[in-house]
Amino acid sequence: MGLELEGKRAVVTGGGTGIGYAIAEELAREGARVAITGRRGDVLDDAVVRIRESTGADVLGVRADTGDDDSVRELVDTVRTAFGGIDILVNNAAEQPAQKGPSFQDADDAWFQRQLNVKVIGYLRTIKAVAPLLIENGWGRVINISGTGSRSTVSVIGSVRNASVIALTKNVADELGPHGVNVTVVHPGPTRTERYVELQSGSAADGAAPAAPGNVIGRVIEPHEVAWVVAFLASPRSVAVVGDGVYAGGGVPGAIHY
Repeated sequence: MGLELEGKRAVVTGGGTGIGYAIAEELAREGARVAITGRRGDVLDDAVVRIRESTGADVLGVRADTGDDDSVRELVDTVRTAFGGIDILVNNAAEQPAQKGPSFQDADDAWFQRQLNVKVIGYLRTIKAVAPLLIENGWGRVINISGTGSRSTVSVIGSVRNASVIALTKNVADELGPHGVNVTVVHPGPTRTERYVELQSGSAADGAAPAAPGNVIGRVIEPHEVAWVVAFLASPRSVAVVGDGVYAGGGVPGAIHY
């Protein structure tokens, strides 16, 4: 099944590493022109080179902070000038770790506010900036990356920010749907990103080693496997999926969600 992404113009925030990088690479491989954003210029430059080499696609790197209004506006202006417009937005940027410690007592006020500003308000901020272009197209896709913390008590900040992304997604989906713009949310579970590997090895300074995945398939998901799900949702083939979430964590044993 072809995804019909050839020539589509995509923005992936937090696209320099991990799941964001895998999503950007998969969209590029499917023929989309991709702009990736991040705050670390060296990481971003390296990611652009690697995606270009692996896919041969047109890839643009734009330094941006989704926690800042002016930075987001400049991001959208830069991509619009370079690509002539935007068709797809993947909101993936987030601060890590979600919370520095497992207890609610570890939910530091300033860090909590930063988390919400980047991952929740930041998602909305970026959608607001991109939505006029999607409405003008009469077609578009917005995919918000949340996480399985929205369904489990991993940490207060982690659960709140991810559950907030679900509510944000549904509200925006109802409003943009009549304009031909589908908005969805994807929940990755334990995924073998650079940070996951650091935590497994005990080399990360700000977190404990992650627990076993505890999913139905019995192994950690790879970043490109999440990217496959996102690429489908970014395509015209996903027209029937609007406002809902897709769990991309390998399945939760025993749970029934409805």
